Amino acid sequence: MPNGIRVYSAGPLTILALIIVIGLVVIIVPLLFLGLAGKAITNLVGLSWLTATALVILILVCSLVNIPVWKIRRETVRIPHDGTGQLPDAFTTGEDGGFWETTIAVNLGGAIIPLALSVYLLYRATLVMNGNLLYLQVTAATLIVAAIAFVTTRAVVGVGIRAPLFIPGLTALLCGMLLAGNMGLSAGVIAFVSATFGILLGADIAHLPHVGDLEVLQVSIGGAGTFGAIFIGCILSAFIA
Repeated sequence: MPNGIRVYSAGPLTILALIIVIGLVVIIVPLLFLGLAGKAITNLVGLSWLTATALVILILVCSLVNIPVWKIRRETVRIPHDGTGQLPDAFTTGEDGGFWETTIAVNLGGAIIPLALSVYLLYRATLVMNGNLLYLQVTAATLIVAAIAFVTTRAVVGVGIRAPLFIPGLTALLCGMLLAGNMGLSAGVIAFVSATFGILLGADIAHLPHVGDLEVLQVSIGGAGTFGAIFIGCILSAFIA
């Protein structure tokens, strides 16, 4: 045995214990996250903890659902040159449109449900707050978040739209606290609504005119490229309510 090298052996019980510990971590950590997220949503929306946690799970599950809305047809498609002068079959048009069309979809968990929650929160907040002032604060925060989301979002050819996970959400959080003047329901509502509308406007909708150049089959509003940013922004907003 070379100097400096030690070999340790583990019995079957040790290996079993290690597997159990890893399994518990894999199970408990997501449950803790769901519990904290559910508690945060409870404070903001006013639902029971169980209902709020189920809502968080519903959003996560529904993030897998994309609803096609329309298609954008490209004028040109880049063809890789292989030196043979032949066009690859993958770039020829077919019944499904091939690479010549991009489907625009709306994500259920990343766009529709958060938008519905935002409208509900605004309605609920106006019952106990100055509605005109709240709308002004939400509009200002939304425009700021949309601008930051637009600048920081990358449109990658062959991949799609990719928004940063934390920057838009933290911007919404900061806007909520600054415009409301403190932490509480007002700050939470401003942050939640501006995170949802701002990211969807700045990261997704503002980039739609250029999706035809990305050479992807589908771009989802609130989907894979921006869902994480919207989800984190909503959860962070709920924590300050």
